Amino acid sequence: MTGASVITANRLLDGRIVWLAPQGWSEAIGQARVFDNAAVEDAIKQARAADTNTVVGIYGVQLDPDATQITPLTVRERIRAFGPTVHPDFAPVETPHVH
Repeated sequence: MTGASVITANRLLDGRIVWLAPQGWSEAIGQARVFDNAAVEDAIKQARAADTNTVVGIYGVQLDPDATQITPLTVRERIRAFGPTVHPDFAPVETPHVH
């Protein structure tokens, strides 16, 4: 499998969407660690084993190969990463447009 992915989850403390970064979990997808798709399943297993008390729902998210920054491939994951599509005031600071 070619391409790249990031790993996401929900933080247990408050339910926020978080992204696996080099130094732990971050609320900003721009800080996420990018994995080659061939390595992402092993990274997910490691994250699940290490973070049982801080996050739930850990899974990989495919990245758009044509994007100039870390951008999920699917609209669903873009909304999770960058916020609702209804009004810019509700989106996080880091906000590329959802197509």
